[in-house]
Amino acid sequence: MIVVFGLLLQIAFIAAALKFFNDRFVFFSAASMLLSIVVLVWIINDNTNPYYKLAWIIPVMLIPFFGMATYLFAKLELGTHIMNDRILKLIDETSPFIPQDQDTLDEIEKISVKEKNLAVYMKTYAGYPIWKNTYAQYYPVGEDFFAAVIPELEAAKEFIFMEYFIVERGEMWDTILEILARKAKAGVDVRFMYDGMCSLMLVPYRYPKKLEAMGIKCKMFSPIKPVLSTVQNNRDHRKILVVDGHTAFTGGINLADEYINKVERFGHWKDTAVMLKGEAVAGFTIMFLQNWNITESSEDNYANYIKTDFPELREKSLPTGGYVLPYGDSPLDNENVGQNVYLDILNRAEKYVHIMTPYLILDNEMTGALTYAAKRGVEVIIIMPHIPDKVYAYLLARSYYAELIRSGVKIYEYTPGFVHAKGFVSDDKRAVVGSINLDYRSLFLHFECASYFYKHPVVSQVEQDMQDTLKKCMQISLEDCKRFNIFKKAAGHLLRLFAPLM
Repeated sequence: MIVVFGLLLQIAFIAAALKFFNDRFVFFSAASMLLSIVVLVWIINDNTNPYYKLAWIIPVMLIPFFGMATYLFAKLELGTHIMNDRILKLIDETSPFIPQDQDTLDEIEKISVKEKNLAVYMKTYAGYPIWKNTYAQYYPVGEDFFAAVIPELEAAKEFIFMEYFIVERGEMWDTILEILARKAKAGVDVRFMYDGMCSLMLVPYRYPKKLEAMGIKCKMFSPIKPVLSTVQNNRDHRKILVVDGHTAFTGGINLADEYINKVERFGHWKDTAVMLKGEAVAGFTIMFLQNWNITESSEDNYANYIKTDFPELREKSLPTGGYVLPYGDSPLDNENVGQNVYLDILNRAEKYVHIMTPYLILDNEMTGALTYAAKRGVEVIIIMPHIPDKVYAYLLARSYYAELIRSGVKIYEYTPGFVHAKGFVSDDKRAVVGSINLDYRSLFLHFECASYFYKHPVVSQVEQDMQDTLKKCMQISLEDCKRFNIFKKAAGHLLRLFAPLM
């Protein structure tokens, strides 16, 4: 409450001060108008998403000085630049520990030049290579994921790294926490990082101190503080678990009981995850250490955490065919890696693209890719929740339905409840499982992660889950869109003005 009150107080003070000057000084208003024109030119020429430009242009025009001042604060805010510089430095430092194997690239090029080009882009601009020799197992519900995590944690001997958006006390987290505390006492390097937004509702602000008393190294990513800062808008939405450098998990599942259906919030909670074993785990290991070390004065000896031998793969004869590319996305580097991977899948699809996402808040580029794929004969299916967790997000998503359906995109809603899964699968060749939603926050504002698969056995598991989920869905027709409540429909279209903030 202190944090929220402090932020509201600052906002009220700034608004009152700006209103005072705007109302009382004609020359001040004229000067602010002139400066606003300069800022408008700056916005128009800025290398950002057009919808973000529109979101800034409206307040700059309607409230010239306040809008201009807010924009300048957001663009010049020191904290954002400091964090981005730190992240770029860490990426440079860690890059030698996850080099791109040239033989792997040459193999992929023989299969598909375009696939090789995607891999080159990902290493060059995101910093993550594509790997071979990696086993993967897909989990279609949170309960399966939880059951798989427990034995892996119990088997940890060297280190456990965990990075999550949400942690909430309950059966899931209490079970995991007991293991983490026990492992920490046994000498395992246990590190746990969660997003600072949790401190507003789910756990106490000083929760890291409690975990540290158990021997667990713990920190909040970008804690919410009573100081106005645009950095606080860039949340850590990643879900990463790494055990001993040989096993990693990612997906949409957070550490709270609704994710394993122990608590019912919005009907049945449909979520997914994937486990990796083998070479590609190094990608998630480095990804975690990059974010962990943002606030550290001295970096880790990264070589200690990179494994090159995986006896479990040999002993159990686990299938490792195909290629795996774990990747992260930062909102601070002006490189929209998460969106570009999704666009690449849509633009290269030949037969089908099947998608699961909890939110559908699209810019023109993503809308164009979805509709163009459908118009050229690709089966584009989007599975959405039938029981939403956020009414405003659902109303906004519904505002896109008619346009997409008219273009040939098929939209289904999961009737048992809420879909929180974030997945793409295409042509029995490519799949993505991770934390990246189809909305502005995931694609442009949050720190995200995912794993991309090409010609890997796990692709068929993802597609099978899509087909099984469709059996529990209802298809939305144009008639359904027409019958949708007119006031809710109007609210959805009005909310598009604020879509970049949702």
